[in-house]
Amino acid sequence: VQLVESGGGLVQPGGSLRLSCAASGFTFSRYVMSWYRQAPGKERELVATISNAGGYTNYADSVKGRFTISRDNAKNTVYLQMNSLKPEDTAVYYCNAQFRTLVYWGQGTQVTVSS
Repeated sequence: VQLVESGGGLVQPGGSLRLSCAASGFTFSRYVMSWYRQAPGKERELVATISNAGGYTNYADSVKGRFTISRDNAKNTVYLQMNSLKPEDTAVYYCNAQFRTLVYWGQGTQVTVSS
């Protein structure tokens, strides 16, 4: 099982980034997919979730209206489009897959928002 995140980097406030998470080794279309993030000295927090078929999404209040989660089950990939980025969005972003009691994590990708 692998979840490989990509797309992180350094961006100025107000900028955009698109994170991708490529999954392999499990039946991707069965799994609820989420993005979490963890800033230095803080607990990991849920950012966004998408249902297995993509019909349901949910967001943390702090990112509503700025971030969009989506998935392509044909490509076994989940995305996080991040717009209007703020310095407080700086964190390591993790991809998460969950199906019943099965939970998988990616290794994380760093997002830094700074001028």
